[in-house]
Amino acid sequence: MGHTKAVNCVDWSPSHGHLLASAGMDHTVRVWNVWNRGDTTARVLKHHTAAVKDVKWSHHRPFLLSGGFDCSSRLVDAEEGKEIRVFKEDQPVEVVKFNPSNSNLFLSGGSKGSLRLWDIRTGLATKEFNRSLGTILDLEFSADGKQFISSTDTTRSNVSENTIIVWDTLREVPLSNQVYTEAFTCPCVRYHPYEASFVAQSNGNYIAIFSARPPFKLNRYRRFEGHGVWGFPIKCSFSLSGRELASGSSDGCIYFYDYKSSRFLRKIEAFKEACTCVAYHPVLPNVIAACGWTGEISVFE
Repeated sequence: MGHTKAVNCVDWSPSHGHLLASAGMDHTVRVWNVWNRGDTTARVLKHHTAAVKDVKWSHHRPFLLSGGFDCSSRLVDAEEGKEIRVFKEDQPVEVVKFNPSNSNLFLSGGSKGSLRLWDIRTGLATKEFNRSLGTILDLEFSADGKQFISSTDTTRSNVSENTIIVWDTLREVPLSNQVYTEAFTCPCVRYHPYEASFVAQSNGNYIAIFSARPPFKLNRYRRFEGHGVWGFPIKCSFSLSGRELASGSSDGCIYFYDYKSSRFLRKIEAFKEACTCVAYHPVLPNVIAACGWTGEISVFE
């Protein structure tokens, strides 16, 4: 399975467990029927006219939301292969995230630092989160959708306090922006599925842990290290139980860590070049998908 250029992310369908979506630099979104014995390609969606940076399944319907360098987010019916709506922006779109408590709403973040909340029913942006930020690298909603985390490229501004911001979704205000003051950008942020904590993948080649309660303190005594980031947009993913944390790595491996102790458990060689994204299956606890810089996609048990 794969693309003709680098794959930026993979996402499992929450309602159709055999389907995996991927977004590639080859301008396509692809849907894979993972356990099909013959051809695993279910759909190749060519609605974007430039590289696709992110793709997410809707929680309840077989819809795919993708964002790309053609300054648009696009909603597509994956069963029909038809485009439902286009959300035009004034910036290349880096990341899209559905609100977990309302799948009619999604966040988008782009290379000009704009953060918008969109309504798929109207096609309009209902909120804008203004903070004159750098490129938005990742977004993550809390489970109730009332808060979200943004991660920003602050390398050009020398203001590291905006690297990670926790926002109040409804009030459109930052709850804290003094969360992470190291001089590294964070290509990925993820809430723990059950505990009041979140993690951030750091370009300093480690994953940092934070409290999800104000003042969102960095845990200075624990971190996950062993894998490499080295400037690649490396993502991480929690297991269903929250006991394990998996991360891609610049050396092409998937690294597994014990969440409670942050101990390194094992690694799998997935690709010869950087493994950019990993995603645990939403139902099967021992299945993980990964994608890579050379265009490959693999699923491991």
